[in-house]
Amino acid sequence: MQQPPVTRVPSVLDDPSSLGVARIYAEALLGAAGEQAAEVVEELKSFTASLLSGTTGLDEIFANRAMGRDEKVAFIEKILGGRASQTLVQFLSVLAEHDRLELVRAVAHVAGIELQKRQGRQQVLVTSANPLSEQEQQAVMGRLTETLGLVPEIELKVDPELVGGLVVRVGDMVYDGSLRTRLEQLRAQLRERCLNEIQRGRDRFCHSA
Repeated sequence: MQQPPVTRVPSVLDDPSSLGVARIYAEALLGAAGEQAAEVVEELKSFTASLLSGTTGLDEIFANRAMGRDEKVAFIEKILGGRASQTLVQFLSVLAEHDRLELVRAVAHVAGIELQKRQGRQQVLVTSANPLSEQEQQAVMGRLTETLGLVPEIELKVDPELVGGLVVRVGDMVYDGSLRTRLEQLRAQLRERCLNEIQRGRDRFCHSA
């Protein structure tokens, strides 16, 4: 049976160099947090979701190249000192010292994924054309557990435009087995076949001439 195509979700995390750097910092954060890793990662996610929502102005400050690294460190300690854990404050200060504050969202994303892996879990988004029955959910859970080697934490979503089949997102990878995608692939194959037939006809005509 043909495997569903795998595509990567378009996002800033598609930049391999940025993602690689973010992974280094994420692993360093998990190591520094130790047994409190889950709490620190959740705190970092909350920070990126709220304080960096675009309404606080922190995005502009973090990305401001005219602002010195020491100024950014002092700014972080001023606004977060006593309001956030010392681990988070120190971590953001390290990012500032290395001029990497623009990667804070990517670090939070990667840290969350790495933490789940270490805990033997994996966040999975399953999108279907119609709501899945309890039996279908269990079947999907079993298949994902077998495939990933981890316990999936499934989030279900319904998208009628899929027509049928499933789209499974694991991290930033998408396994697309939807009927909509299959139809699009079939149309593309037929189009390619027609173009090839036309080209072969032209070649035979030119050869005969």
